[in-house]
Amino acid sequence: MALSWLQRVELALFAAAFLCGAVAAAAMTRTQGSFSGRCPLYGVATLNGSSLALSRPSAPSLCYFVAGASGLLALYCLLLLLFWIYSSCIEDSHSCSEAQKIPWTPPGTALQFYSNLHNAETSSWVNLVLWCVVLVLQVVQWKSEATPYRPLERGDPEWSSETDALVGSRLSHS
Repeated sequence: MALSWLQRVELALFAAAFLCGAVAAAAMTRTQGSFSGRCPLYGVATLNGSSLALSRPSAPSLCYFVAGASGLLALYCLLLLLFWIYSSCIEDSHSCSEAQKIPWTPPGTALQFYSNLHNAETSSWVNLVLWCVVLVLQVVQWKSEATPYRPLERGDPEWSSETDALVGSRLSHS
């Protein structure tokens, strides 16, 4: 199928938007990781002698938002690009739905094959979207359950006399 010049420009823009979004998401995530999870975006740095230190980072959610929005937009552009390629490949096919009405040899072969394949395709696309939603929910759940490490103290349910024997008796600060 021959694409018009406007469609080619649109495909090029989708490809460029995908690349830019993926690079932005990866760069933001990598930068935040190099600051031990603190967000340097719009943060305040101070000069300590001859080196810089991030004295007041922004809220981590700011970096998460920028990386997440960039990643989702990149994924959207990639899916549109793949859909364009997919639809351009199948557009030349014709009279498939009518082929299931023609008798096949041997009789009874390929009953409702077009309807079944169409249902399978639709279900696969819906399944992909559902898996993406599940993945997003899992990441959100993982992020919300992440708590900073806190050493055990006397009185914690995990603390026992066996713990005293291993690490020594500690006085409680309460």
